Amino acid sequence: MAVQNGRRWNHNIHYHPRILRAVPDGAQRALDVGCGEGMLARALRRTVPHVTGLDRDAPSIEQARAYSDDVDYILGDLLTHPFEPASFDVVTSVATLHHMDAATGLARMRELLRPGGVLALVGIARSTMPNDLLRVLAGVTAGTALRTVKGHWQHPSPIVWPPPVTYTEMQSLAAETLPGSHYRRHLLLRYSIIWRKPRES
Repeated sequence: MAVQNGRRWNHNIHYHPRILRAVPDGAQRALDVGCGEGMLARALRRTVPHVTGLDRDAPSIEQARAYSDDVDYILGDLLTHPFEPASFDVVTSVATLHHMDAATGLARMRELLRPGGVLALVGIARSTMPNDLLRVLAGVTAGTALRTVKGHWQHPSPIVWPPPVTYTEMQSLAAETLPGSHYRRHLLLRYSIIWRKPRES
């Protein structure tokens, strides 16, 4: 089942509200990294006047551009596309960081934020056994129950598996690259990082 009651659901979409709640008041420009077919970018556009969706998968960008919205969709790579530093009030990303070197990706997102801007991302990392066994069992059980109720929408974007970085490594990397960031592990086998870039003194 792809859509139930007219609404898409999957493990990534489940955490879109967490991303949207982190958008700072008055944000004028947002960048959604790994936008896929644009679902989160379109949601951002409801409150942010200028939204850019970036993805390096051409079919996904083609699908995104088929929607009637005024999001600027770019076919490109976060690490090489010539965005100006400090040019976005909010940078978002869902299930994208594991498609690239995580440290380099976080540093690039940090660079693109204006002082006072917010980075909000949800990611996938690799579980470590046996330490994470109970977390995995709980996540699989909850995910199965939610799919039964909500259905499951399979996104069209490429999949990378297994994730190269563990949850523990990701937590350490976030603390090192984004001092003061809030890292949290979630039930549905995802983590989130919320970070506000310090204002220049």
